[in-house]
Amino acid sequence: MSEKKVSSGAEKAEELSVKHKKQGAEGKAQGAEMDAHDENAKSSREKESLKQAKAEAAKAKKEARLNAESAEHERKLKERAERGENKKQRAPGFGGWLAATIALGVTTLTLGTMLTFGWLNMNNMEAGRASDASHSLYELNAIVDNLDANLSKARIASSKGDRAKIFTDIALESEMAEGALERLPVAGELTRSITSFINKMGESAQNMIVSVAREGDISSSQQASIEYMYECNAKLKQFLNELIDSCDEKAIYEALAGKGAMYEGFEGYTDPAVETPREIYDGPFAENTQKTNAKALDGLEEITPERAEELAIQYFADYGVTQADCTGEAVAKQLVCLNVQMTGDDGEYFAQFSKQGGKLVMFDSFKECSEHKFDMQQCKDIAERFLSAAGYDNMMCVWASESGTTCNLNYVYSDNGTAVYPDMVKIKVCEERGRVTGIEALPYVLNHTERNLDGAAISKAQAEAKLGKEFNVTSSMLALIPEDGKEVLAYEFCGTYGGRTYYVYLSAETGEEVAIFTVVGSGLM
Repeated sequence: MSEKKVSSGAEKAEELSVKHKKQGAEGKAQGAEMDAHDENAKSSREKESLKQAKAEAAKAKKEARLNAESAEHERKLKERAERGENKKQRAPGFGGWLAATIALGVTTLTLGTMLTFGWLNMNNMEAGRASDASHSLYELNAIVDNLDANLSKARIASSKGDRAKIFTDIALESEMAEGALERLPVAGELTRSITSFINKMGESAQNMIVSVAREGDISSSQQASIEYMYECNAKLKQFLNELIDSCDEKAIYEALAGKGAMYEGFEGYTDPAVETPREIYDGPFAENTQKTNAKALDGLEEITPERAEELAIQYFADYGVTQADCTGEAVAKQLVCLNVQMTGDDGEYFAQFSKQGGKLVMFDSFKECSEHKFDMQQCKDIAERFLSAAGYDNMMCVWASESGTTCNLNYVYSDNGTAVYPDMVKIKVCEERGRVTGIEALPYVLNHTERNLDGAAISKAQAEAKLGKEFNVTSSMLALIPEDGKEVLAYEFCGTYGGRTYYVYLSAETGEEVAIFTVVGSGLM
């Protein structure tokens, strides 16, 4: 073999070796590149998977929140339905029809107002709740507009038929307004004053329906209440109109989150001053909130049926009672009483004595009175002698009125001149025979106890200065009154305004108004 051929073979072998090495290097580089690509792809998939998991978690959290809010919404609706059922049972004579008409009215108004909204592109439960909120706001506005029209009619209506229809419409619309208000995405404390006003308006309308049905007319104080309700409703109407003008889709969503124009609007709304005067026929606080136990009887010995009969003969000796029979017990949560039946010169009598301590709790006579032979002052003297003989000392008269030939008197315990209204005894005196014919002392028996009344923080003159200049004060005194389950020390001012008689109670600590009553009929101190 020649040198040239050998050299050529070696060169070829070397070229092949270099080529293989180059290919090997390129292959390794290619493999490394592929590995890097696979790693990047894997990392990207993991990131996408993590992102998707977070999105699903957020979605699940949102759905859980919406479900919780929906459940809370359903709970409120159920509570409202239960309250509506209770109100329906209290409504005289038209309960079932009232509830059916309310349901129909709500449906009609909701269907009508739905046509005004173009938010059909909202999704899921949140969109549904936002739509419900908007419907409720527009529904409330429409109802308040209707109330404005009916209250305007009520101001001038005179016929029995017109008044009955108008007051029924007001009662219905008040129920509907309360429902629409409760469905708004606004905290209850922000709508409390409006809700209170609407409830009071509905109750007043129902009372007026009864008055028209029985008397064919309404009282002067009820006519004044119509004027008051008309003015307050006009303010509410203006507020809602302005609120609707400022509320858009965004405002509704913000309200669902507890903020925004709607929330701030209700938060800043304070009118109307919803405490319309409560009407009284038989004196302030005649319907006392009774406690569950009789503290004044603690530690006293229980009496026997025989002792109850002896007490009856003793207390009613002037009634010609010589025989009394205990017929059993009356058992209540607060008190156990012994029932005693008596016969006297005026017919049959019935009395109850507390089993513990033998206190006279109730007395009733069944003979009618037909003539006026004793005046009111004489009746008060008769009542006070009877109370003293029955063991009720330090009593002061806070109310006196006449019903036919019967004098009705309310007495309360006097704590060094302070009228203690929770400790009340009601008493009736026949103006023909000059005898006590009835007594109801349960509030006194249940509530009476020794109290340490703190002195007033402000003077009576300072409190009176807070009354309106047009209010003509005829009498005043310090009083302990039952209010919202508590006993409150207050100044009582009895007086006249606009031809009507009022009892106004101002806190003896702050001078703020605690309670106000307007007198129906006549009541004298």
